[in-house]
Amino acid sequence: MKVKNNLATPLNELEVVVFDLETTGFYPEKGDRVLSIGAVKMVGPHILEHDTFYSLVKSELPLSQEISSLTNIDESQLRDAPPASDVLIQFFKYAQSHILVAHHSKHEKSFMQKMTWDLLKTRFEHRIIDTSFLIRLSDSTMKSLPLEEVCSECGIVVKDRHHALGDALMTAQIWGCYLQTAQKNGYSNLQEVYEHLAKL
Repeated sequence: MKVKNNLATPLNELEVVVFDLETTGFYPEKGDRVLSIGAVKMVGPHILEHDTFYSLVKSELPLSQEISSLTNIDESQLRDAPPASDVLIQFFKYAQSHILVAHHSKHEKSFMQKMTWDLLKTRFEHRIIDTSFLIRLSDSTMKSLPLEEVCSECGIVVKDRHHALGDALMTAQIWGCYLQTAQKNGYSNLQEVYEHLAKL
């Protein structure tokens, strides 16, 4: 999987899947679970808005009012949603072998690793790149900022916040913004970005 994702691919041709998870909390090992997955494909800085993925994830467990209000997801929707294993398989079919991109990707990675192992008894092998990877090229001191703040930096309209597909689309715009900045600054592929950041 990771070998196929060649870091030498020109940034303008780089194919990625930008995705987001809505969850009940931050700790999958303590019982927090995925409520929905949203994703969109990109080629270079271009968002393929017609090529998206979105699904709720089935659950019979109660959902706190706080999370329900935040995500606009209610328990009845989750009871009627597809099983988690089906959603995961469909997502992997959609993502194929593309690099995955997420904002605050540690969160997404921890849930994907646990879901993949628990449900499919296989390891999660996709390469995930955090948006901060490119943001640090512009400001190496920049801390991990909330999605809204990075959108503001890029002039991106905040829309459908805390909806998995809405957040994925905003994250895609952020990735595109900083990918173009990287190209303007003379970086031609991810390998060059890795090498530069390793020196910081």
